[in-house]
Amino acid sequence: MKKIIPSLPKGTRDYSPNEMKKREYLFEVFKYNFNLYGFNCIETPSMENSEVLNGKYGEEGDRLIYRILNSGDFLKNIDNKKNISSNNLKSQISKKGLRYDLTVPFARYVSMNRDKITMPFKRYQIQPVWRADRPQKGRFREFYQCDVDYIGTKSIVCESEIISLVYSIFNKLKFDDFEIKLNNRKILLGISEELNFKNKFEKFCILIDKIDKIGVSGLKKEMKLNKFPTSSIKKLISLIELKGNNSSKINYVKTFLSNSKIGLEGISEIENLMKIKSDFTLDFTLARGLSYYTSTIFEVVPTNNNIGSLCGGGRYDDLTEIFGYKNISGIGISFGIERIIEILNTNNLFPKKIESNNNVLISYLSNDLIKNSLELANKLREKGIQTDLYSEKAKLKKQLQYANNNNIPFVIIIGEDEIKNGKYMLKNMKNGNQNLLTINEIINKMSSIK
Repeated sequence: MKKIIPSLPKGTRDYSPNEMKKREYLFEVFKYNFNLYGFNCIETPSMENSEVLNGKYGEEGDRLIYRILNSGDFLKNIDNKKNISSNNLKSQISKKGLRYDLTVPFARYVSMNRDKITMPFKRYQIQPVWRADRPQKGRFREFYQCDVDYIGTKSIVCESEIISLVYSIFNKLKFDDFEIKLNNRKILLGISEELNFKNKFEKFCILIDKIDKIGVSGLKKEMKLNKFPTSSIKKLISLIELKGNNSSKINYVKTFLSNSKIGLEGISEIENLMKIKSDFTLDFTLARGLSYYTSTIFEVVPTNNNIGSLCGGGRYDDLTEIFGYKNISGIGISFGIERIIEILNTNNLFPKKIESNNNVLISYLSNDLIKNSLELANKLREKGIQTDLYSEKAKLKKQLQYANNNNIPFVIIIGEDEIKNGKYMLKNMKNGNQNLLTINEIINKMSSIK
């Protein structure tokens, strides 16, 4: 038999027990805060029908969808095999794809369950997504998203609540080195109108979304390559380089977009938000590459790290319409757990407590004591004390090493004398202290420190 060298697909990862403890801790922080703000949990399948996914993410996003081949002989019924294009071939051999994000499946869910849910509907979802992207630091082909969304309301209260939720979560994580950037797609549309490239609006959003990576000079170059008017590029750069506080930026853009009805509508929406919530930074270069956004958009970025956005989202007004559910506005934000984990690791912000998942290991000195050890383990577990039991016969030194390797802080050592006397040796693995205690004394001690 040919030996296989173990490997992983690029852009995917295994997670060790210690890494999973950190991830589970984060999930609990998210869930706690999502529930605190009144969101309810749902889940959707890993795969969706291609017609659900296609055309929702813009040209670049659609290219990154992972296609699933039809089962069986998927080439059997292909028409015109010699002249078929790759795009036509994809549509004939693949009818499903892995979900690219959680928002489009959510829109499909709402449309299918409109008679079972009450509007406005608030949901959260924590599941993996897949993108056929180029792997790099902080960017993977398989990763988790943690989403919250409102749907069925256009109230500006939603924007305010989402911003508050972001602060609530990062406050719980003890990370405050970030800023919330906010823009409005209507303002971007107004800019494209004023600068005479409305017919290239989607391309404009894709290019300006890359400005953090390619810089102003790179944006100029890309826009010239895509045949944007030279005079328009110059005016756009003056807007991009705009400095000042939110109010001064608003005043400047009002003048800039004085002839654009849609642009002024976007400014008005931001002004209405600022009446109830103002702890964000206006950034007119913020575009969010996904084409389904129609109004407010926001991103959360660390201020002293170039890892990219930690979370982002926005308002979408037409996403359910393609599923036959019209005039339903939604807004949401997605937290990127991989980048948040990286930023917490970099800043040493994970609690020490999550490094150990067991409070005590039971170590027995003879196989004759296995039954006693199992009985003791069950008594501890009944009291909510996390208990591990060494499963093989081994010298005490090896069992203690097992405890150290797994960050187990206490070991109960059971020998014949301990069984006779009803007292067990409790060893503190951090300082080496040992005490003979009854089972009730051990329970009280462990319960007080867990």
